Amino acid sequence: MSIVSKRLLSSAAPPLEAAAKKFYGDKVSYGSLSKAQKAFLDRVIRVDQAGELGANYIYFGQYTVLATKYPHLKPVLQHMWDQEIHHHDTFNKLQTQRRVRPSILTPLWKVGAFGIGVSTALIGKEAAMACTVAVETVIGGHYNQQLRILMNQYQDIPVYDEHGKEIAEPDMEIKDSPELTSLKDLISQFRDEELEHLDTAIEHDAEKAVPYMLLTEAIKLVCKGAIWTAERV
Repeated sequence: MSIVSKRLLSSAAPPLEAAAKKFYGDKVSYGSLSKAQKAFLDRVIRVDQAGELGANYIYFGQYTVLATKYPHLKPVLQHMWDQEIHHHDTFNKLQTQRRVRPSILTPLWKVGAFGIGVSTALIGKEAAMACTVAVETVIGGHYNQQLRILMNQYQDIPVYDEHGKEIAEPDMEIKDSPELTSLKDLISQFRDEELEHLDTAIEHDAEKAVPYMLLTEAIKLVCKGAIWTAERV
């Protein structure tokens, strides 16, 4: 595991246990989220859907160029791309379930991401892998930030037992609703897979790209700008 991915993992929240099980079973009920909490969850799903769409198209662009030119990389690229497709499909479903509006700049994310994937791949496989390092560093850090907020700002939701009485100090296993627990577990899993892509890129000579620092920092800046925009537009 690379130094970058270790640093990102060390700043993340610990894994959560499944909610509403054991002593209380399925008879636990939960109070309503505040408007701010609901708005944040909608923003999480909108920006993560846009981000995974972008990652999907970046890998699409890279695969289009590199799979033929570097046949030995085809299985590696396909594996990473398949995971991004799964991430994208998952957030598409969540977006539909929660009726969250997509970013109105979705067509721009598709064109821009595909262009980044193709252009870096045309420079060379090292540049394409450097692009992956930059993208996954930003995404991994972004997922960690979401996990911290979900861990710290959703602790005031009341939990009720089967008789409708509020549980004063709910066990950690039922403190979060199944919906929140599922979302946190999902984000944690996807973060780990993104960091796996980062490590894979470093193993495949990302740091040999010229100029590595300029390329990665420029792509990080673009990714951060896209995240900021997708959260709001």
